[in-house]
Amino acid sequence: MMFSTAGIEVAWWVPPLTAFAISLGTSMGGVSGAFLLLPFQMSVLGYVHPSVSATNQLFNVVAIPSGVWRYAKEGRMVWPLTWAVVLGTLPGVFLGAMLRVAYLPDPRRFKLFAALVLAYIGARMVRDLWRGGGKKDTGHGVVEVEAWNWRQVAFTFQGRRYQAPVWGIFVLCLVVGVVGGVYGIGGGAIVAPFFVSIFGLPVYAVAGAALMGTCVTSVAGVIFYQAIAPWYPHLSVAPDWKLGLLFGLGGMAGMYLGARCQRFVPSRVIKAGLVLVLLSTAAKYVMEFVGKGM
Repeated sequence: MMFSTAGIEVAWWVPPLTAFAISLGTSMGGVSGAFLLLPFQMSVLGYVHPSVSATNQLFNVVAIPSGVWRYAKEGRMVWPLTWAVVLGTLPGVFLGAMLRVAYLPDPRRFKLFAALVLAYIGARMVRDLWRGGGKKDTGHGVVEVEAWNWRQVAFTFQGRRYQAPVWGIFVLCLVVGVVGGVYGIGGGAIVAPFFVSIFGLPVYAVAGAALMGTCVTSVAGVIFYQAIAPWYPHLSVAPDWKLGLLFGLGGMAGMYLGARCQRFVPSRVIKAGLVLVLLSTAAKYVMEFVGKGM
C-alpha cells in the first residue's frame, strides 16, 4: 500500500500490527507508545519528513480513548491530574510544533534530539527502580480524590495517601509539552514517568491521566500541523491520515488490552520494560548520529 504523504510503501497490515504490539506494553505505564512508533517510522519505514510528528499525534487521537475508557471504568482515573496535564502541556505543544518545523526538519538532528529525550526519561526511571527496592505491588484498587485546589492534588489509592503540588505539576507539564510537541507525542507520554519518579505517584493511578492528557494535546497538535501546512509548501508537514488511522486502529486494541491487564502486572515489571526500550532506542540514535559525523 502506498502512503503518498509519508512517501513510503508498506503492506497494509504492518502499521496496525506494530502499533498493537507497542501499545499493549506501553499503555500499562501511561504511555501511548508514540515515542516508540516514531523511531519505527523513521528507521524501519523510512518516513523522515516533519509530518511524521503529526502522524504520530494522529495515532494518539485514535488509539488512546479505548485505554482511558478502561481505566475510568475500573476507577483508576485521577481527574485533577488529567486537567493539570492538559492545561500545562497544551500551550507547550503548540510551541514545540513550531520548533519542529522551523529548526528540526533534518532527520539526523531530530534523531539526536529524540535520543536525548528518551535517555533522560530512562535515567529518571532507573533511579526510581533503584529506590523502589524489591517491591512487587499490583494495581488492584480504586482512586479516591481527597483534595484539589490551587496548592495541591491529593488522593488515596490502596489505602495510601498521595499528594503533589499543583504549580509544580503545571510547570513540569509546560516544559515537557514543548518537548512533546517537537517529538510528536503530545507531552503526556513524558509526564507519566515524571509523575512516578519525581512526585512518587503510583503508576497504576497516573497511567489513565497521562494518557488522557496526551490524547487532548494530540488533538490540538494534529489541528495545528494541518493548519500550518500551507505555510510550508516545500515540506511535508500535515499528517498522513491513512497511515495514522491504520496505526491508530492497532493502537486502540493494544491500549484497551493493556489497560485491562495493567492491574495484574507488578509496577517494577512495567517500569523495567519501559526503561529497557527507552535506553536501547536512545543508544541506537546516538550511535547513528555519531556514525554519520557531526
